[in-house]
Amino acid sequence: MVSRHLFFFNGPVQNQEFTFAEKPGKAVGIRIAAALNQLLGHSPVPHLWNTVTLSGDLRHRHTTTWPRRPRADVEADAIAAKYAPGTWPPGGIVTDADRPVADLAREMIAEALSAGTLTISRERVRVCAGCGHMTGTADHACRACGNAATRAHVAEHLVAERDPARPVVAGEDIHAFRRRAPLQLRNAAGNVPARLILSRTRAYGIDLEAVGLPGLVLDPRAGLHVAVLAAARRLQADVAVMTTTANAALNVAAHGQPFRTHHGLRLRYVLHGHVPYSAASVLSQVYERHQADAATQTTFETWFLPLYALKEKNGVRTEQLPALFKHFSRARRARPPHPDPQLIDNLHRSITEGDADWVMRQSVLAHAMTSTDIPQPDDEVELTGAPTP
Repeated sequence: MVSRHLFFFNGPVQNQEFTFAEKPGKAVGIRIAAALNQLLGHSPVPHLWNTVTLSGDLRHRHTTTWPRRPRADVEADAIAAKYAPGTWPPGGIVTDADRPVADLAREMIAEALSAGTLTISRERVRVCAGCGHMTGTADHACRACGNAATRAHVAEHLVAERDPARPVVAGEDIHAFRRRAPLQLRNAAGNVPARLILSRTRAYGIDLEAVGLPGLVLDPRAGLHVAVLAAARRLQADVAVMTTTANAALNVAAHGQPFRTHHGLRLRYVLHGHVPYSAASVLSQVYERHQADAATQTTFETWFLPLYALKEKNGVRTEQLPALFKHFSRARRARPPHPDPQLIDNLHRSITEGDADWVMRQSVLAHAMTSTDIPQPDDEVELTGAPTP
């Protein structure tokens, strides 16, 4: 029996200046999560967004409109603009600054402070000599105002003491067959300080005043993990699997280490590669050769290729596209009128065990297509920027 309490969520996407039509690769994690949840029979989950960014602080600070609109409204409008007009994710939106996320973060921090796994201590950091923005523990130019001069500053901060012997990412943190973390993630501990400061000077985010740190917010690398857990808790999940590339995991895993478990709920990473959506000319030639209609193109780009990226964690190569489309087309033509229950049970087991090889088994792929409503050109969550006739 497959657990009904394992859900997939996209690693929160940074709310920068882009649209999915311009950069469809930004939607790969969203598409993977949507496809796997649907194959498991789950209702749509929310799309997750990272809004606690310095670039967002600067955009809001330098706005010319007055009175200045609330930051949350500005972020919400920017997120809405990413999607095609008139569409909205059926599972809704969750950001890393939403009230339920902030409440959960402060709950987790309070419990960790009581347990001693997090501490509040006086730390010597560097701040900008001009604007006071915390630049970290090293001396480098301020990213908030560009000033090259910094000064030492001693203040209380939220701190995580890491056990150097404990890997930043262990097998239990990876959603993969036989749970073996990739070498680059297993070696990441050697590049991460044993003492991590988890509080930051940001104009927006999860306010830490409630835990005795006024004027500071939770480091967004930690906060995005809490966003996943908050979305999963709302769905009564036991395991929340966050889609991410290996490089993105390297950037956030250490800071997220204290925020991967809470009251029986666990977060794991599932790694995927990039999809070559920029290879428009190659795709056009493939589609013309196979006389592929718009629905077939959309399904290949927004459903099959993201799922295949789970298998090709180093990235799908452009030269693979013709052979992949041939495999996909054969499976699409071989779709049975009704899926085989035993085969679908095996598919569910593969998904919950983190085995992505099924996507290259033609019969399994064909039955998977029959068992789920794969995206169509006018689907509400199409998120496609790839060419169609």
